Amino acid sequence: MDNEPRPAESASRPGARATTRPTDPASGPATDPFIEHRRLLFGTAYQMLGTVTDAEDVLQDTWLKWHAVDRDTVRHPKAYLVRTVTNLSLNRLTSARATRETYVGPWLPEPLLTVPNAAQEAEMADTVSTAMLVVLETLSPAERAVFVLREVFGYSHAEIAGFIDRPEPTVRQIAHRARNHVQSRRPHGDSDAAVRERVTEKFLAAANGGDLNALMELLAPDVTLWNDGGGKVTAARRPLYGPDHVARWLLGAMAKPSSAGARTAPTTLNGELGLIVTLGDTPIGALTYDIVDGHIRRLRFQVNPDKLAGLQRAAGEEPA
Repeated sequence: MDNEPRPAESASRPGARATTRPTDPASGPATDPFIEHRRLLFGTAYQMLGTVTDAEDVLQDTWLKWHAVDRDTVRHPKAYLVRTVTNLSLNRLTSARATRETYVGPWLPEPLLTVPNAAQEAEMADTVSTAMLVVLETLSPAERAVFVLREVFGYSHAEIAGFIDRPEPTVRQIAHRARNHVQSRRPHGDSDAAVRERVTEKFLAAANGGDLNALMELLAPDVTLWNDGGGKVTAARRPLYGPDHVARWLLGAMAKPSSAGARTAPTTLNGELGLIVTLGDTPIGALTYDIVDGHIRRLRFQVNPDKLAGLQRAAGEEPA
């Protein structure tokens, strides 16, 4: 690889952090390129795969390859690492697509705890938001890789061609197709933090108080709720539509015996204010949503325990 990538400024600050793995060189020298670019590598893997667990596994495999390679043959460590993460993610994503075709109910990304009230998180919120990750799921693996590397991290078409071993003209075509696809499907919502905080407070009060009417008033007429249980826990296997149906389902879910004693609290998930439901110290649900004109239009309720384990592991960590 002859050219060092020239990512945009945002490339060094993905709004994600990886959970330390047992064999990670977390205490290694700060000059180690893997440590230096870890946030970039995790951000790339997470946005390509949509799950914290898979992104951590890719980082682990990348570290093993990095420490097995002859460093004298690596002219540009950062480029080598990004290429390795990209191709490992592509391989994992390609195999995962077959599994997701038989997934029980809607498939939602794995929620990610992000640092609240940080400028870099605000800038990255749109790219790591659950809504964006859902759209990225509709891309082919190659389209997703090119879109993430080009639109999120600012790599050139030539650099991406080197990463994924495709001719540059082909990469340009893939990038154009992926960008148009995402733009046509990207949901839009209010980005004002004060509006989101106000709606979240009202939603939480109505849900905790079992106030059906108050909850319905916060929902848009065309509200939709997706619920991911993965067949592991009871969950709606089809999207729910309309304020009455969605509100009744939410209140019913919170009133279930299995939810007795659960606590719902606001937290920053995927760069936006959302809600996390815990039972004791264990997360049992994560709710993210899009707000349009002061009303909640799209809700995504993650209750698959396999996709909530990362929240529990990260709960005691200090922000990166």
